[in-house]
Amino acid sequence: MSEGLVLITGATGFVGRTLCPYLVERGVRLRALVRPTSNHAFLESLGVERAWGDLRDPPALTQALSGCTAVVHAAAHFRLWGRRRDFFAVNVAGTRNLLAAAQQTGVERFVHISTIAVVGRPPRRATITEETPCRPWDAYQESKLEAERLVLSSGLPVIVLRPGAIYGPGSHYAANRLFFEDPLQGRPLQVHRGRHITFPTFVRDVAQAVHLSLSRGRIGQVYNICGECLTQRQVGETVARVLGRPARFIPVPGWGMVVLAWAWSALAHVTGREPYYPLGLYPYIFYDWPVSIEKAQRELGFAPTPFEEGARETLAWYSLKPETEPET
Repeated sequence: MSEGLVLITGATGFVGRTLCPYLVERGVRLRALVRPTSNHAFLESLGVERAWGDLRDPPALTQALSGCTAVVHAAAHFRLWGRRRDFFAVNVAGTRNLLAAAQQTGVERFVHISTIAVVGRPPRRATITEETPCRPWDAYQESKLEAERLVLSSGLPVIVLRPGAIYGPGSHYAANRLFFEDPLQGRPLQVHRGRHITFPTFVRDVAQAVHLSLSRGRIGQVYNICGECLTQRQVGETVARVLGRPARFIPVPGWGMVVLAWAWSALAHVTGREPYYPLGLYPYIFYDWPVSIEKAQRELGFAPTPFEEGARETLAWYSLKPETEPET
């Protein structure tokens, strides 16, 4: 791909707040699609152009892409619980709008950030590759898979990246909460003695994969992006070692967690508030996720960060007592 201006969606989200400085440091010229009400001041300090609008505004998308040679679509609605229409409005309809604008403006590369979670229910005793059949479990996974299909069938020069469970400085949600906040707050819960395999992905490694995809990725290809796959117990032991504490876990029966999640989720439909342990966590906690990144290593030159190194950076960030949550 020739050098030029790159549009970033989702620049003020968890991934975007690491992605933008990572690319700027490597000499990539950026323009970010942002809402005027978002917390975007850091983009100005980086020298990133700002285009006002969001994925629901086709004219704004066309204007934002004017003069851009590439787009990185990092914006998404990600929650472990929520209304189906909210996931599809952003992840499917928003992606469709962005693709239409990209077709009008003739970008040379469209990098779409999806998720390994589109697999849904991973097959037993099998390594997850880019060819693994997808059986989505919930509306989030369904919407991300549908967005992938739109991207790959668009006729544009596209590349799809599938990160695993993203963790790192900048978030209090999902993997960060399970891997770090729960242990820090005295809730190191483990189901089935922590034997199930998880797929941690350091947030800076997502940025690395995007940077590599802008120059090396093969058009029309999907790439799994994650670090070493570890058991949940290994993750907990590593975090404890970095903290300098003995590794202590609270064993929880699987059936108890499922009953609790059902009850919490039922209550959430009344209160409208996301449960602390929603049913959406089920496939990540009760299934094994052994992921192959051989394709990304071979074709992109992707080199994942060791989990202990990523954990140290994440815990150092927590030591600063951050309170804000990035936008989705």
